[in-house]
Order: sequence, then structure tokens, then C-alpha cells
Amino acid sequence: MANQFTSTTMLMTSQKKVTATQASTLQLSRFFPYRLAMLNASVSAVIAQLYCGRFNLTPQEWRVLAALGENPKMSAKEIAAFTCMEKMQVSRAISNLKKAALLIQQTDAKDRRFSSVCLSEQGQQIYLKIVPLVITREDYLLSTLSKDEQQLFNQFIDRIALQADTLKQLG
Repeated sequence: MANQFTSTTMLMTSQKKVTATQASTLQLSRFFPYRLAMLNASVSAVIAQLYCGRFNLTPQEWRVLAALGENPKMSAKEIAAFTCMEKMQVSRAISNLKKAALLIQQTDAKDRRFSSVCLSEQGQQIYLKIVPLVITREDYLLSTLSKDEQQLFNQFIDRIALQADTLKQLG
């Protein structure tokens, strides 16, 4: 009886070790952050095909244009926060877009240390040409989901983003 108990105990301990090992092994292909990053890369690449090839814009330049299309006047710091881009990426994009005459930079009359940028007329025209293209591509990508599923998907994204923000605040 003692040997049977010992054997059963060893088996259970062995099973616990396997279970613990399995639990500590990450299946990257099923890991939510990884899957989300892969989806982001894939979707971004098919959207980038539109503005890179036809309009010779980098993804960062497009994000700045898109941010300014939605918010007509922003500082570089505001653009960085709005787009979740690094300050250096925003600075380079703004510099390139100014050289291409797609942006106008304005210094604040009251505080010369502060400046904002807005789309030039040419920048606005390019933005208006790109928007229908990217919306059509977005519609195609989302067409694999029903309207109800799209609505749920957006709700899920919002809920997960809120949960992530909560964790960010907690540290």
C-alpha cells in the first residue's frame, strides 16, 4: 500500500511538473500581443502600399498627414501623443513634409518656443486623395466580418485598450 501511495504521489508530482512546465512555455503564435503585432504589421503593409508607392510617403509621414487631416493644427508633441510615435519619428516626418511643401509650420506669437504645423494646400490635396483609398482598403479588410462582428470587434478593441491603459497606470 505504501508503494502504491508513493507511486501515485510521484506520478502526481511528475504531472504537476509537466503542467508547470507547460504553463511556463509560451506559444508565441498564440500569444495575444504577438498576434496583434503581426496583424498590425500585415494590415499596415497593405495600407502602406497605397501611400508609399503612389505618393512617396513613409508610414510616419502618412500618420502625421492623417493626424493633421483630423486635427487641423497640432504641435509635434501633440502629434507624437496622438499617433503613439516617438518624438524623433515625428520630427523627421515633419521636416520631410515641410521640405515637400505639404506642411506649414507656424511659431506661436506669444511664445516663440512653441510651434504648430498644419497641412498646406498641397498637403490637404494629397490627404484628400489618400483617404478614400485607405478607407476602401480598410473596408475590404473588414469585409470578412459582418456589420455586427465589426461593431463587436471595435468594442473589443476599446475594452482591451482601456484595460491596457489601466495596467499602464498601475505600473
